[in-house]
Amino acid sequence: MINYRYLGNSGLKITELTFGNWLTHASQVENEQAAACVKAALDVGITSFDTADVYANTAAETVLGDILKGERRESLEIFTKVYWPTGPGGANDTGLSRKHIMESINGSLQRLQTDYVDVYQAHRYDYETPLEETMTAFGDVVRQGKAHYIGVSEWTAGQIREGVRLAKELNFQLISSQPQYSMLWRVIEDEVVPASKESGVSQIVWSPVAQGVLTGKYKPGQAPPEGSRATDEKGGANMIKRFMNDDVLGRVQKLQPVADELGLTMAQLAIAWVLQNDNVAAAIIGASRPEQVTENAKASGVEIPAELMTRIDEALGDIVERDANKTVETNPQGRVV
Repeated sequence: MINYRYLGNSGLKITELTFGNWLTHASQVENEQAAACVKAALDVGITSFDTADVYANTAAETVLGDILKGERRESLEIFTKVYWPTGPGGANDTGLSRKHIMESINGSLQRLQTDYVDVYQAHRYDYETPLEETMTAFGDVVRQGKAHYIGVSEWTAGQIREGVRLAKELNFQLISSQPQYSMLWRVIEDEVVPASKESGVSQIVWSPVAQGVLTGKYKPGQAPPEGSRATDEKGGANMIKRFMNDDVLGRVQKLQPVADELGLTMAQLAIAWVLQNDNVAAAIIGASRPEQVTENAKASGVEIPAELMTRIDEALGDIVERDANKTVETNPQGRVV
């Protein structure tokens, strides 16, 4: 079964593997297959589910809501997000204005078929809306009982600190950060993680397997396998490009002996690796097949000895991205319409 961890400086426990439906539900995967993946997650003990209003332009929330509606709501932890354009993409269909937040939470709850979400997350930082306006709106969402806690995604260390300060002034809890994090992408380690620790915030990390690169299925000097994410222009091929070079892929192959020594698959090793960081509350796993969920669940509870963590660092060497500025560089500096 899956271990639980506390989320930030709160009493909320979430499963250290969280099922996410970005790029799959209502997009790559038919609803019947999506239901099978969610059932597999529940069967292995995953009770935390992450989605967003923007995934498949709101359809992913609808699919998840339909699948979970027969489950006991109190036994689940459901997270969703707001920021990116939804609907027809009008002037106020994006960002973190009070208008967009208050309208978006109502839409998300309707699609998820629930009265509340456990964590409502700012999907990016909105440079066009005063942070006080955003945080006041989030506070009202909490006071209205539509969310228990607030989180953020891909915010800088300074933004997290200021968000937590305002949340405390407004008497609600900002407890989570959702950044990209993997063996290959460690940009949160130098600034975001220390700021989060001092602020009572923990990480729910996405792409722990680096969009599939850390499974080892992409080989240097070889074309990507047919049907893989690297060949799917609608399913993340653009994002995975940064890792698709022979230097990175060759270094990743050197991780196989470490995985073998631990009796893990490469994917399980990658997931277990992010969970060694004590500021990480959960790793988000996605799946297009239920057996992927079952296999990845075996990463829960794995402890990687210090000497093997060192061997991983030595194998990857200088291909690891550590620049904290990437958090800003990879985010929009204005609202996306």
